[in-house]
Amino acid sequence: MLLVVALGAISLGITVGYYLRHARALSRHASIDLETKQTIIEAEQRANKIVDKAEQKGERIAEEARSERKATEEKLNQKEAHLEKREAYLDDRQIDLDSQKEALSNKIDEIKQFRDQLKQREATIASKLEVVAGLSRDAALEQLLHEVEHTNAEAIAGRIHKIERAGEDLYEDTAKNILLTAIHRLGNNLPTNVMTASVEIPNDDIKGKVIGREGRNVRTFERLTGVDVLIDDTPGYITLSSFDPIRREIARIALETLVKDGRIQPAKIEQAVTDAQKNVAKTIRKMGEQAAYDAQVPNLHPDLLTILGRLYFRTSYGQNVLAHSVEVANLAAMIAAETGADVAIARAGGLLHDIGKTMSHEVAGTHVDIGIRILQKYQVDEAVILAMRSHHEEYPYDTPESVIVQVADAISGSRPGARRDSVEHYIKRLAELEAIATGLAGVEKAFAISAGREIRVLVNPEQLTDYQANALARTIAKSIESQLRYPGEIKVHVIRETRTISYAR
Repeated sequence: MLLVVALGAISLGITVGYYLRHARALSRHASIDLETKQTIIEAEQRANKIVDKAEQKGERIAEEARSERKATEEKLNQKEAHLEKREAYLDDRQIDLDSQKEALSNKIDEIKQFRDQLKQREATIASKLEVVAGLSRDAALEQLLHEVEHTNAEAIAGRIHKIERAGEDLYEDTAKNILLTAIHRLGNNLPTNVMTASVEIPNDDIKGKVIGREGRNVRTFERLTGVDVLIDDTPGYITLSSFDPIRREIARIALETLVKDGRIQPAKIEQAVTDAQKNVAKTIRKMGEQAAYDAQVPNLHPDLLTILGRLYFRTSYGQNVLAHSVEVANLAAMIAAETGADVAIARAGGLLHDIGKTMSHEVAGTHVDIGIRILQKYQVDEAVILAMRSHHEEYPYDTPESVIVQVADAISGSRPGARRDSVEHYIKRLAELEAIATGLAGVEKAFAISAGREIRVLVNPEQLTDYQANALARTIAKSIESQLRYPGEIKVHVIRETRTISYAR
């Protein structure tokens, strides 16, 4: 009985607990639903506020846009009205111009008619005058001029002579002023020191080392450098001889290096010559670039700058040829600026006028012809070639710049202090050259010109024929080759001409 009561109590407790728990859960679920609904209501309220604010802002933006649009439309209307007024004004102006043009055309036609009428009247009057005078117009003019010339011949001749003399004086004074101004602006700089062909040695024992056992050192040195080593009794010096100034400079640098080192043997000689060649090549390129910069001649081909730099090691009567070229370029630029010629062409022609001298002892032809071929190879402007090729009067003066370069070259070479050469040596050299020609049969006179680079021979046309004159030129050239030592080339001109003179009195 007790067991049944206990089980019933337990069942009742379980049932009551289940219902209490279920009631609690329902209460909790209702609370959650209430909170959710409250949250949704609050969210909807916030959303409504946001929408209201957005609508208000939109209305403000729309209002501003309508205001701006209205202002823009008003401006456009104003501009349109202004353009319409402008168009109307232009239409009126065009009508006026058309009227004026038509009036001018009518006046031009009237003037043409008057001009034709005047020509007709002039022709009529001239015809009547010719009939009355019995002379045509041309005949009357010729007669008048003849009478004036006959009556005032002396006065006319004097007047013409005076005008010519005044013009010559004016041109001569102007030319002198231009040249003197150019020389004064450039200044009389002394020439660059002539490159020496002698190497100083500390003592004469070095000469034996230079010669080497059975002369092997000196033979190796001469073979590698291409120069002659002259070891004589002169104390303290060894002389290097070569027509090529660059080879001579390489040999000088190499020999100075060997003398300073003291160890002279074939291997050391070869190394010293190689190093000297590299140093000289750098110097050549550097001097070419510096010369182009000093002469203000840009955009030259790099190889052309290298060829130009070779002139640094060449001299002409003590004057450094590269410095002379830069000087000619500056002089030519000054003269061109004064005379209205092309300054850039004059500068380039002056700088490059002697570039053929870099190879004049290696290639046949004058240094002018060699220079022309070099410039053509590197596609230099034809105007520059025309400017540089006439500086020794071998070609005609095709441009004003060619005359300017020739004048600048003459100024640079002849100004005081530019060149050093003994008068006795110079005269002796020219006399020997002239003596070769004057000693031949049929030669009347011989003149050595262009500093001994050219000889002109005048022959007796009665003693020699044209064929014999050609043979004489070859004979003189061969005699010069066999009897004289000279760098470069000597041009031989043989001139045979017959002149017949008569007088009419």
